[in-house]
Amino acid sequence: MVHIPFLSGRAPKVPVIRLQGAIGAAGRFGSGLNDATLGPVIERAFKRKPTAVALVINSPGGSAAQSSLIAARIRRLADEKSVPVHAFVEDVAASGGYWLATAADDIWLDETSVTGSIGVIAAGFGFPDFISRHGIERRVHTAGTSKSMLDPFRPEKEEDVARLNAILDTLHDRFKAQVTARRGARLAADRDLFDGSIWVGQQAVEVGLADGCAHLVPKLKALYGDKVQLIPMGVKKSIFQRISGSLAADVLGTVEDRALWSRYGL
Repeated sequence: MVHIPFLSGRAPKVPVIRLQGAIGAAGRFGSGLNDATLGPVIERAFKRKPTAVALVINSPGGSAAQSSLIAARIRRLADEKSVPVHAFVEDVAASGGYWLATAADDIWLDETSVTGSIGVIAAGFGFPDFISRHGIERRVHTAGTSKSMLDPFRPEKEEDVARLNAILDTLHDRFKAQVTARRGARLAADRDLFDGSIWVGQQAVEVGLADGCAHLVPKLKALYGDKVQLIPMGVKKSIFQRISGSLAADVLGTVEDRALWSRYGL
């Protein structure tokens, strides 16, 4: 896409939406990313037909559903209003974080940014031997043969693993379709980009997952002129929310959030 700097007397305006943190349903990651919270922010950004919209992304991923919902909302508004969208990656845009980046028309990285991880993961623990040694009996009653799956207090069953893999494969196919639809011919044809690998900086550019290494302000000035106005967009919180917050959600959210970030050494 070729961008022509804004030529009228009015300075071009570019709302900047920060997508920071793990992605999950409201409450799961405390202050993380979800469509319910971000929806009003995204809608405001596109409301008055800005010159463009910029996404600043720093996310290790999370929920596939929330990634899809957020990205779809951005694309719907961008297409309806014919507004270009530019993504700028900071530390990481991996897994669901990269899904968000694909909502943009182009993706820009820092030389040290980590991106990719186009895959799906499910992880947990198993404790059947532990409870047996301590004389604990697990009692589970269901109506429906598939209602109980991968119970951590029972030995793993082959049929449960098969069902889980079918779910993961379906989500992976959807992720691959998103990346292919948005990046198209820019993707390297001689590499398997969907095996969960990650790339750093220029490596991601070389395989087509990003368009170049550039930073927010200089890149937007190059595209829209030195007078471009960047408008930070954020989630509006009540005074009570800002003062109190939810301690339980913050504690639990931090534990899950740190587990996601640690996959990328952050």
